[in-house]
Amino acid sequence: MKAFKGFRKDLTCLGFQFRENGINRTEEANCVQNGFHCAENPLDCFHYYPDWRNSVYYEVDAAGDLDEDAVDSKISCTEMRLVRRLSLEQMLFEAAVYMVEHPKRRCNAMVSRETGTAGNGFGIVRGKNPKAAGGKGEFLLILKEEQDSPEIEEIALLKIDGKRYHPDKYYDAYGKC
Repeated sequence: MKAFKGFRKDLTCLGFQFRENGINRTEEANCVQNGFHCAENPLDCFHYYPDWRNSVYYEVDAAGDLDEDAVDSKISCTEMRLVRRLSLEQMLFEAAVYMVEHPKRRCNAMVSRETGTAGNGFGIVRGKNPKAAGGKGEFLLILKEEQDSPEIEEIALLKIDGKRYHPDKYYDAYGKC
């Protein structure tokens, strides 16, 4: 199962040293108590590893015994293979893909409705007429929903570079002020 996981920079999580090659294995999978934890929604990784500058994130393949959480998209598994390391920009792209594929699922707490500003390096806004602003170097993920449904019809992933996209200006899903 495709999922996402955050780690400390040394690829440890709760004392377990993960390896990039091969399959990492453990005995039991229970979201509350044990197993290797990951999330179907990439944004849920930021709940557990919010300091993205001192963390690393991976797309993973969760297998073996699986246990899902009723709180968010957290999964516990007994087998995990690290597929690829993701940058912050790639995590945001994967979050957009997740929201497009699951438009009716509850939004992660990091997603603002209609208007928002970036913080901690990124901002995510979703709605019928979403607009977002950020500081230099920050990413904005803007998702425009269809007028009569939660389906996503347009996505913008912008980096505030000071040239094409300027700090503290609000942009829409078409990249316009």
